[in-house]
Amino acid sequence: MSTAQQPEHHRSVQLRRTSLGRYAATNARGGTLELGTGEDAAFTPVEALLAAIGGCTMVDVDHLTSRRAEPVRFSVEVGGDKVKVDGEARLEGLTVTWEVTFPDGPAGDEARRVLPDAIRRSHDRLCTVGRTVEVGTPVANIVSGEEPRRERVRPDAE
Repeated sequence: MSTAQQPEHHRSVQLRRTSLGRYAATNARGGTLELGTGEDAAFTPVEALLAAIGGCTMVDVDHLTSRRAEPVRFSVEVGGDKVKVDGEARLEGLTVTWEVTFPDGPAGDEARRVLPDAIRRSHDRLCTVGRTVEVGTPVANIVSGEEPRRERVRPDAE
């Protein structure tokens, strides 16, 4: 199904190999993200996931707080530990650390007042990426021309 034929709620990106260990992800609007193995400046897939978590929640919180005041500083650091458990690689202990400042004055005071609730709302309801990671979502691997193969997120998930 082409991007033009996809339902409005469907999201997808296309990835292609550009060389050994190098890949380009392209969205429907033509934006690209270079991915690699960590041997150069390209994002690794894990770094791209961390950026997606941070970017998603930043969009939410920015919209909710910037209505009150334009931030002086607005950044997050997203991190976690890459571990292997029973031979399976994953991230644990994911954290999003915020550094946000607003100008002095009533508008800045109002933005500071709503910031904790905006972060909580993003985490609990709004950020699609963070919510997907937290609840765990099966990933279907489909080889062109074959039926989807559903992978289990956790050994106890079914």
